[in-house]
Amino acid sequence: MLIAQTPKLGLRLYSSPRWSSSFSCTNHRHVRLFLRRGSLQVRAIATPADTAQGFEGFEEMTASTNRKYYMLGGKGGVGKTSCAASLAVKFANSGHPTLVVSTDPAHSLSDSFAQDLTGGLLVPVEGPDSPLFALEINPEKAREEFRTASQTNGGTGVKDFMDSMGLGMIAEQLGELKLGELLDTPPPGLDEAIAISKVMQFLESPQYSIFSRIIFDTAPTGHTLRLLSLPDFLDASIGKILKLKKKISQATSAIKSVFGQEENKEDASDKLEKLRERMVKVRELFRDTGSTEFIIVTIPTVMAISESSRLCASLKKEQVPVKRLVVNQVLPPSASDCKFCAMKRKDQMRALDMIKSDSELNSLNLIQAPLVDVEIRGVPALRFLGDIVWK
Repeated sequence: MLIAQTPKLGLRLYSSPRWSSSFSCTNHRHVRLFLRRGSLQVRAIATPADTAQGFEGFEEMTASTNRKYYMLGGKGGVGKTSCAASLAVKFANSGHPTLVVSTDPAHSLSDSFAQDLTGGLLVPVEGPDSPLFALEINPEKAREEFRTASQTNGGTGVKDFMDSMGLGMIAEQLGELKLGELLDTPPPGLDEAIAISKVMQFLESPQYSIFSRIIFDTAPTGHTLRLLSLPDFLDASIGKILKLKKKISQATSAIKSVFGQEENKEDASDKLEKLRERMVKVRELFRDTGSTEFIIVTIPTVMAISESSRLCASLKKEQVPVKRLVVNQVLPPSASDCKFCAMKRKDQMRALDMIKSDSELNSLNLIQAPLVDVEIRGVPALRFLGDIVWK
């Protein structure tokens, strides 16, 4: 069954014999959905034991009126976008003007909201009670920004960069620095870092001060880890270049004065330095325990839990605050199962037991999101999912 919004009716329902049937082959409490006056209503919900003892739930997430950033990340294909979009709808319906941003190169936020969010601009999402805007950032534009920072006057590559610094005459002698590889090929994680820094920049503007909740639907685990290590990489690479320029700046100034060369108002090194400073701000945002929380999303498989454990360890190493783990697609409890469900449940229980014994994950607040038999697409369906997951 597919749920999609339409401008006039608000909800279009493609019928399915499962629409008013249980979400699981169990005789326990189950989920029934009813279409009433164009709205999706949940009559009953069957979920696993979904919280750890002493769990800080959704009320804690909405309590403060100060701006909060939530970054959802994890292995590819575990439902990060659905969880991020449902959290955004939940915040908006709880009175928080919200912005949800996709920094994943393979965007699916438009699909999740059943609305075109492309173009790199803020798009209002129709349906929630409070303002909700969504944004998909084009990663190619982020890469181009880095390339532009190392070029001047339409030039390309390392020779242009060296010329702008007054070092063109010795560019060949500096070949061992491998500047071409650095400047012509953006380092891994830079596209996502620039995307986040751009969001931070426009949120500083007065017209965007209304947003009290900012949600990032991040790229898969590998991108996130490279993003966290990016400022150190830039310090080690661009920093060396800038130090080199400083050391010989007096000599180059003398040469420029002899040949009558004018100083550039802003050379490539200045642009790269500003870029490096922006990346440092992104890392500071990730580490801000007062305003930021990273939420790991996973599924109950051994491989996914193992990757989530490594991600959690890396986040802690980088001092990124993380305290929630969402385990998505969990089969609800059942007194009787088909053979397939029984085997699937056994595998999931083994993965869930791993969390209890894992030193990185067992201290996190555990949220179990049940597997449902409908596609979560459009604001009504996201509201339904949010009411189940974010309690």
